[in-house]
Amino acid sequence: MNSVAQGLETAPDEIKLAVDLIYLLESNEVDPKTALEAIKIVQSDLEAKLAAQ
Repeated sequence: MNSVAQGLETAPDEIKLAVDLIYLLESNEVDPKTALEAIKIVQSDLEAKLAAQ
């Protein structure tokens, strides 16, 4: 296992998720502007869920 993979293995969950999301967006060739707009929607949804807790 290389040092990057080892570093990711021990990284915080939010870093692992960010790397996974970036990979998903890039591998599906999602337009960056579209991705940012979608992320805003997801952020708003998650913030509403947190406020409701």
